[in-house]
Amino acid sequence: MSVVYEQVLKFKEKYPLTIGWRLLKNASVVEKHMNPDEVALYSFVAQKNDNPFNVWGSAVITLTDKRILIGRKRVVFGYFLNSITPDMFNDLKISSGIIWGKVYIDTIKEFVTLSNISKDALAEIETEISSYMMEQKKNYISKET
Repeated sequence: MSVVYEQVLKFKEKYPLTIGWRLLKNASVVEKHMNPDEVALYSFVAQKNDNPFNVWGSAVITLTDKRILIGRKRVVFGYFLNSITPDMFNDLKISSGIIWGKVYIDTIKEFVTLSNISKDALAEIETEISSYMMEQKKNYISKET
């Protein structure tokens, strides 16, 4: 079993109200695009869309030691992959509802919305992404100077 898939299973076990399926297929997209020297630090599942009723966009989101990867396997053939490097990251916003919440990742090129996440998981996700990005931004700033 892959490391990303194991991390996603632990996340789903801890936060079962988060909507997501085809976890193995979505995790395999992320694993396929990880570099040989990359390490998966944290993975979770969400819907990559802003519509709470559209549950067909399940994605696996993985923080590696170099970037954030968002993988979605299409039902018939093909897949989608987003890669967010720390230098492209601008801001993070969390929105909580009654049952589910959303994570908004603002980058230089696009605005990524991750929805249908258990509201209990939002604090953990925010902590993981924020602390990761603050640490990575330090590395980019020190390299530039």
